[in-house]
Amino acid sequence: MTIGEANEAVAAMEEPVGDRSFLGHPKGLGYLAFTEAWERFSYYGMQTLLVLYMVNELLLPGHVDNIGGFEVFRAIPLYAGLDGQPLASAIVGTYLATVYLTPIFGGWLADRVLGKRRTVLIGAITMAVGHFLMVFELTFLLALLCLVLGCGMFKGNIASQVGALYKPEDLRRADAFQIFYLGINAGVIASPLIVGTLGEKVGWHWGFGAAGVGMLIGLGIYVAGQKYLPREHFEPQAGGAAAGPRKGIERGEWPALIALLLLIPVLAVSIIPNNQIFNAYLVWGDQQFDLEFFGARLPTTWLVTLDAIVSVSFLAIVALFYRWYGKRWREPDEITKMIIGSAFSIGGMLCLFMAASTQGEGERIGLAWPIAFHVINSIGFAHLLPVSLALFAKLAPKAINATVIGLYYLAFFAGNWTVGRIGGWYESMPTTSFWLLHAGLAAGAGICFVVFKLVMGRHLGASPREPAAAGADIG
Repeated sequence: MTIGEANEAVAAMEEPVGDRSFLGHPKGLGYLAFTEAWERFSYYGMQTLLVLYMVNELLLPGHVDNIGGFEVFRAIPLYAGLDGQPLASAIVGTYLATVYLTPIFGGWLADRVLGKRRTVLIGAITMAVGHFLMVFELTFLLALLCLVLGCGMFKGNIASQVGALYKPEDLRRADAFQIFYLGINAGVIASPLIVGTLGEKVGWHWGFGAAGVGMLIGLGIYVAGQKYLPREHFEPQAGGAAAGPRKGIERGEWPALIALLLLIPVLAVSIIPNNQIFNAYLVWGDQQFDLEFFGARLPTTWLVTLDAIVSVSFLAIVALFYRWYGKRWREPDEITKMIIGSAFSIGGMLCLFMAASTQGEGERIGLAWPIAFHVINSIGFAHLLPVSLALFAKLAPKAINATVIGLYYLAFFAGNWTVGRIGGWYESMPTTSFWLLHAGLAAGAGICFVVFKLVMGRHLGASPREPAAAGADIG
């Protein structure tokens, strides 16, 4: 069926009224949730393997020379003079940072040129191609480019279709995003167990191939569910004269907007400790953690599954705690919660400091301190990322709400880029100092949040309850 035929078919359909065929929600939600689960399965599977693959194989002599165009790539000032683990960390940092820039392009493409459905389809195909190109050393850089562009076309446009399944007055919308993000986290939890295990135990390229297969499954689910998705997303939605005059930013909205913009660089610093999990932390764990279990060595990538399980658990626990707390006392506002999150982030980094400082000569690090890190850091995560996104969504002026949310993700661009640069210091710094540096970054962000609350707090208004799943995607 062509897009045109599908368009006609959907236009001929009666919009289901009160469709509750998927867990009390429209059937389209099921297709979107399972599509996103498989896309995140492929994305995080590849992401968990990337730094380990480069450090343990791709950037070693005999392999690095096989990468097409790598000498030209190395001439870029950002990578000049880097080798081995520092170079791997810089590449991972750049890759993860760029993933948060390309959705701006993907949103423009969907709104102005192709429509959301075509853009998601092209993005899924491009990502699948990228995963399969990772199988070959020659096409490594081209694979990363495909993954970055494909994710940009896919990431924001599929999520926007979830909300469009519901009428404005339908109260199921918030619950729908909870279900959607459960799909995300299911993919995050499962991918290291399958993709990571294949990559580490069978062969790196088997892992990347499995990620590609996962992306194809997601693509197939999305295509199968086309007739259940929002009809208006077939075509671009850019408004012309018929859209009416644009409403500008009201005078009273400017202080809150300025406050949000000032928060972006602080948020970038605050996410560095958490996001180092996908970079130098994996390298350190691979080299130093005692991963032996009943005589067999567990894959290092399973640390990401552990983190995902703990993170999802504490997102729910923290949300339930504040629901209980709010019935008895006044619930803290968003900035106060972010200050609390920074304190827990400091505690998580100090757990890694203790793990490194108590390591005996020639011994491997037991998992007690790393597990404590994941627990404490996840409590901090639950107070930082979902809450900050809810704050931006609440305070962004209505006239430019989507633009401000896009600017919010610039914090992830800057934060992930910095993670890559700092991760490159892992080999040249004492490990204890390396993790103390991250604790200092968390402390610095926390202090800025305190100052921000004292100076700009009056512009933030009351804190409505927001769904915890708003920021549940750990990437």
